[in-house]
Amino acid sequence: MPPRSEEPRRDATGSRRGSSPGRRGADPRSGEPGVGGISDARAYTPRGRTIREGGAARTGGGAEQRRTPRSSRSGDPFRPALQVLDGGRAGATRAGRRDTAGGRSGVVRTVSARPVREPFDDDEAPAPRRRTAPRRPARPAAARRPSRKPRRPPKLADPRRRLRLGTLLALALFATIGVRLVFLQTVDTPAYADGGLANRLTVVELPAPRGAIYDWKGEPLAHSVEARYVFVDPTKVKDPLATAKLLSPLLGVRVTELADKMKERTLPGTTIKSQFEYLARGVDIDKAKQIMALDLAGIGTHRDEKREVPGGDLAANLIGFTSQDMNGLEGLEAKYDDLLRGQPGRKRYEAGQGALAAPIPGGYSETTPAKPGSSLGLTLDRDLQFQAQRILSARMAQTRNSVGAAVIIEVPSGEVRAQVSYPGYSATEPTKVNSPSDRADAATSFVVDPGSIHKAITYGAALQEGVITKDTVLPVANTIIKGGVRFEDTHPANGRRMSIPGMLAFSSNVGTIEIADKLGRDRLIDYQKRFGLGQPTGEGMPGEASGRLLPADQWSGSADGSVPIGHSVDATPLQMAAAYAAIANDGTYVQPHLIKEVIGPDGKRTPGPAPETRSVLSPQNAAALRTMLEAVTTVDGPDGSATGLAAAVPGYRVAGKTGTGLRYVDGKRQPGEVHSFIGMAPAEKPRYVVAVFVWSPGGEVGGVAAPAFRDMMGFTLAHYRVPASPTNKSPKFEVFPR
Repeated sequence: MPPRSEEPRRDATGSRRGSSPGRRGADPRSGEPGVGGISDARAYTPRGRTIREGGAARTGGGAEQRRTPRSSRSGDPFRPALQVLDGGRAGATRAGRRDTAGGRSGVVRTVSARPVREPFDDDEAPAPRRRTAPRRPARPAAARRPSRKPRRPPKLADPRRRLRLGTLLALALFATIGVRLVFLQTVDTPAYADGGLANRLTVVELPAPRGAIYDWKGEPLAHSVEARYVFVDPTKVKDPLATAKLLSPLLGVRVTELADKMKERTLPGTTIKSQFEYLARGVDIDKAKQIMALDLAGIGTHRDEKREVPGGDLAANLIGFTSQDMNGLEGLEAKYDDLLRGQPGRKRYEAGQGALAAPIPGGYSETTPAKPGSSLGLTLDRDLQFQAQRILSARMAQTRNSVGAAVIIEVPSGEVRAQVSYPGYSATEPTKVNSPSDRADAATSFVVDPGSIHKAITYGAALQEGVITKDTVLPVANTIIKGGVRFEDTHPANGRRMSIPGMLAFSSNVGTIEIADKLGRDRLIDYQKRFGLGQPTGEGMPGEASGRLLPADQWSGSADGSVPIGHSVDATPLQMAAAYAAIANDGTYVQPHLIKEVIGPDGKRTPGPAPETRSVLSPQNAAALRTMLEAVTTVDGPDGSATGLAAAVPGYRVAGKTGTGLRYVDGKRQPGEVHSFIGMAPAEKPRYVVAVFVWSPGGEVGGVAAPAFRDMMGFTLAHYRVPASPTNKSPKFEVFPR
């Protein structure tokens, strides 16, 4: 397309094309065609000024001057259009139109001074809008106000400062939040973690198995078996009374007691409601299944243990029993309760509520495992214990309201192989007794005047101190008076000379008192202590009596006669059995003991404490005394029969002594007498000592002790397969030597 000419095309008359009279902006006074049309577009220069300059333009005279656009610049093709859009407007700063000499009409425009802009400057101001209202007549030049400088735009704030301030505030906010989060995660974690946890926790007790009690061969005397315990969550029980009525027949517990346990209560020192209470312990598994079949709200069962005593009444007076919650109440169960009872465990876990009352997966759970208790290994022999109990019970059956005790000690160890009490009871039903005293161990709690069995101590001390020898012979009167009290013999010697074996065989009170006079009070008391009287043996039984020895300064005149023959002396059957065991053990006293070993939960065996030992007699004097004591079970001739013939054991040499004593309770003498027999066999080398004590207020026990001893000793020797004694070496005793 050819370039457009710079000059506007004209018609034949010489006027610009597009101008016509009557157009907007024509001056009515001049009669010229209106200007401001398309013909005036060329009058606008790129600099934006009018083509008429100088005073002529302002006064209306002079020839029309026209500024030609620079030739170096290409014309703006859009300029004419802009001029058309703007043509005909007379602003406050534009000059009016004037007539020209050439008859041409022009547009006089006055524009503010602007910087020179290139035709294609991007920042060129947009063309002014076309006004719809008629222009005002141009003001005279003199009336126009002087141009003012444009106001400087207000200075804006620095955005970088605001950005820094906002950044600092945001960082401070996030730092505060971060510090708080760290504080919550480290310092306040326990408080927030535990918040509300207690209301969701369920606590279950994990019982610790109680240790067993074994005999010396490892046979159980008492042990625990699997059972169930029944518990209640009081917060879930809907009707405590109705629930208690359903459980009472199965648990054997009163309704009121059960209902009381089902009442809601808070744990001590907290505001948390208890969710666990025992209703019964040691419930049989079958009964527990019946209880669960009832489907009672808040009632549950869990694995538990039950104490079982296989022998029932076997050694019950020794072993004792436990409560339903496995606490030892009497006997060895009570004394060694801390050792036998383990440390219960506990499981605490987070559980749901209602129908979802089950452990929450991934929730809080803490388990403290239970620690089983240790076990006791005793020195008792279950078979021997059973047989000794059977023998004593059979012999005591002919008596009424009687008390009996029997002790079997092994020589030389001092281990107690059997310890029997009569009456007995079943450890499975400890309440079924006539009196609580029936559950006591008579061997350690039955305190008596030992009577003539004490004479062995008197003769042993006299031998050791050289007051007598095995060949000593003394004249013995029928009676002797001490402190105004007459002492006499049941077998009168009538003043004849009597040997020491004869005095023991016929249990001469007069001969014994005469020997004690030569020994003296102090030395007799000293030997009583050496033989273990006046203090507990420390065997291992709880509540063992110490007995009592009368100090020398408290002896009355009659005490010189009563003490040597076993009166005015308090002792237990076990103490007297231990004294005879010292004679059997070549004069060495060994503390009798029941505890052989302690067996830990891991099976480790720890021996029991070593027994105390001490020398009382020399082996020679002990052997001599044993020989003299054999007369008690062998002498039977024209001069009379010994007091202990009924205690003889066929095939074995037996050394021992009978006794008849008294019983005192709270210083008051009780009716009846205490009969006893203590012996050892084989006498040449004793292996076992058996002591039997019986008391009956009706006096029916006269012929019980010696026969009971014989049966027990015979079974013991056979049970342990002790060889029989050589009969050709049995001594021959002469009671009244010539």
